Amino acid sequence: MIPAPRLSERAAAARTRWSAAAGVVAVGSGVALGELLAALLSPGVSPVTALGGAVIDVVPPAVKDLAVAWFGTADKAVLIASIGLVTLVLAAVAGILEDRRPGAGLVLAGLAGAAGLAAVVTRAQAAQLAALAPVGAAMLAIGLLRVLSRRLALWNPVDAARPSGTPGDSKTPRDSRTPGEAAPLARRGFLQALGLGAAGAAVAGAVTAVVRRAGSLADTARSALALPAPKTTAQAIPAGAALDVAGISPLVTPNPDFYRIDTALIVPTLSPEDWTLKVTGLVEREVELNFAELLAKPMTARHVTIACVSNEVGGDLIGNALWLGWPVRELLAMAGPRDGADMVLSVSSDGWTAGTPLEALTDGRDALLAVGMNGEPLPLEHGFPVRMIVPGLYGYVSATKWLTELKVTRFADDAGYWTPRGWSALGPIKTQSRIDVPRPGATVTPGRVQFGGVAWAQHRGIAKVELRVDRGPWQQADLAPGISKDTWVQWRSGLDLGPGQHEIQVRATDSGGTPQPEQRTPPAPDGATGYHTVTVTAG
Repeated sequence: MIPAPRLSERAAAARTRWSAAAGVVAVGSGVALGELLAALLSPGVSPVTALGGAVIDVVPPAVKDLAVAWFGTADKAVLIASIGLVTLVLAAVAGILEDRRPGAGLVLAGLAGAAGLAAVVTRAQAAQLAALAPVGAAMLAIGLLRVLSRRLALWNPVDAARPSGTPGDSKTPRDSRTPGEAAPLARRGFLQALGLGAAGAAVAGAVTAVVRRAGSLADTARSALALPAPKTTAQAIPAGAALDVAGISPLVTPNPDFYRIDTALIVPTLSPEDWTLKVTGLVEREVELNFAELLAKPMTARHVTIACVSNEVGGDLIGNALWLGWPVRELLAMAGPRDGADMVLSVSSDGWTAGTPLEALTDGRDALLAVGMNGEPLPLEHGFPVRMIVPGLYGYVSATKWLTELKVTRFADDAGYWTPRGWSALGPIKTQSRIDVPRPGATVTPGRVQFGGVAWAQHRGIAKVELRVDRGPWQQADLAPGISKDTWVQWRSGLDLGPGQHEIQVRATDSGGTPQPEQRTPPAPDGATGYHTVTVTAG
């Protein structure tokens, strides 16, 4: 026979596990209900994504860079998973607290609901009824936690584990039988309530997925959209612009492979029929444009390479695409910017903003209100129905997706989303180059080894690319003809490598004769610098 103290310890541990399970089921059911209500009442924001957005808002640039460096474009999935893990732990704690100190767990669940409510009501894309989602979630979590905790107390695995008549036995006012006699019925009642709560959460989650999939009318509208032919056609791609080097980045990045970095945890689904773009602020006249009016404008097609400021040296947060859109300068000319204006604050439907120099939108470069990407309407995750594309500037100051407003203003009066968080107000793209092949750590055959990659200096152009082996003399690479100064270019170079390990570095020089800097700096606050360096072994 197991000694009584040992039995009591095991029973106490079991009760702790059951109370934690009660907290997880109660809070999980509340979260599931909140997400379902959000899908029905406010598709653009939910309690979970609102909390995620709040986290993104407060993290310093260094943390953001670290997340992007570690997880790349999977950073949003990691953030949602982290929120889920934290919620799971807090739910378990709430269940244990409620079992040991009735009322304490309910307070913790209520505080979590209040945090969700505060996050939801402060999101720009929240609908009027969005607050009902966190309120409903909190009410269900609190109510179910109370029910489960009471049923667990009726069962009380600690007393139920003791033989009948053991000192310490207790009977609840609701059941005059001994603990051993009452335990099976009480245990069944607790487990039934626990199972019903878990099943309800699963059903709510499944229904939410169906509602979100059915509610994505924007994707249906996108698929049916016929883009107009450009009045100004794209630059011809020069012969030899795409080099025949296995493993090199394609000259034009396919849409599915194009990087995505933004703060939207739920991709906004805007209806083209309801979409409008307003020009406000320091203008002679405010202008409002709907989607049909925009499509009727004379369109321009241009290849433009865009890059994220978080791109590390040698990173892949960059891509080249064929964009179709109407020049931003034409729309601004309709509004008539006033003297003293020097910035345009572009606003996304989810509240994100970018501060772009007015000059960059009016100096003749191909800054576009883009509606097409590589021959098809913008993908939802890349800004459908309309986004901005501005050659020569990092995305955080130019490439606003799901565009809804252009506010003509001054840098002294307004700032984009990332500027108050430590990034520079101006974001010109720095000259960079990258070795695509061979990959870092590759083993190659000694002798002549083929290297290849890309280089970029948007709105300036690339004049030459050079490589060096083991810090030796620079050797000029063969540079393919670029599409334009606003796109990256491919390069290749054959290098003689003897047996052993070798360090290969690459640098590019822009059309003005300025080489990229050697000093390694992080992305914050205005873009990374340094030579991309790979190590390969010949042998």
